[in-house]
Amino acid sequence: MLDVCLLGTSGMMPLPNRWLTSLMTRYNGSNILIDCGEGTQIAIKEKGWSVNPIDYICFTHYHADHISGLPGLLLSMGNSDRTEPVTLIGPKGLERVVNSLRVIAPELPFELKFIELTNPTEEIVRDNLKIQAFRVKHNVICYGYNIIIERAGRFFVDKARENDIPQQYWNRLQKGETIKLEDRVLTPDLVLGPPRKGIKLTYCTDSRPVPIISEMAKDADLFICEGMYGEEDKDSKAAQYKHMTFYDAAKLAQDANVRELWLTHYSPSLVRPEDYIKETKKIFKNTRAGKDRMSVTLVFESDE
Repeated sequence: MLDVCLLGTSGMMPLPNRWLTSLMTRYNGSNILIDCGEGTQIAIKEKGWSVNPIDYICFTHYHADHISGLPGLLLSMGNSDRTEPVTLIGPKGLERVVNSLRVIAPELPFELKFIELTNPTEEIVRDNLKIQAFRVKHNVICYGYNIIIERAGRFFVDKARENDIPQQYWNRLQKGETIKLEDRVLTPDLVLGPPRKGIKLTYCTDSRPVPIISEMAKDADLFICEGMYGEEDKDSKAAQYKHMTFYDAAKLAQDANVRELWLTHYSPSLVRPEDYIKETKKIFKNTRAGKDRMSVTLVFESDE
């Protein structure tokens, strides 16, 4: 299962009860943070989660409302006795930007590793956890992200026996290991059925509504997307500043056939985003106005 928490939902500037943009997920003892606006570490503490297990920090782009909270977060991680390396992912220039911010956080008890994105789509895989980055359309280089938990096929005793697999290897094959023997190679497909549906989370903010977003969000369990403006007369302003309205996000959700849409990254002028959800639901029924610390646990579908 994948725990998801929308830590901050404000764009441009923080407001009372609305921190700047950030999302955190927890899976199998490892945490992933996407964006780190001002107030992120406070939002994590308000949620009751810990900064210590954060293994990946992904950045959509380098505007201040998406990265200004990083120095304080890194210092807090250091003060929590973190010693394992932390991997940072973001558009080209990531190491330079982070090192500039670290002027006020120069000494850390853990190593920072950098993955700089240069291609339209890129993928980082760790065991059955997959992070996919895809370039969107903002006024600077900007990426959206998928977090995917893959799920292997079911184990079948009859299949293992039909393929003459010694029982001592069943557990290792079920966990995805390939085993080399003197006379043959044993692969997981000899005991497993086809891969089952996993868990997919899509996150996208600061972009115009471009086709790559709905393509990458296809069939996502949860699609968290920017809705800078809820007012129907803000189309031209959204286009001018390379942002999206609630209705742009809802159309993308509909095209992508996602299960649920959460809106985020609101304009400071949008004080009550929930006032515009009724109209947005006419485009995509399962839409919710995101708010700080809004959470869900995404689980695998039942085999039955």
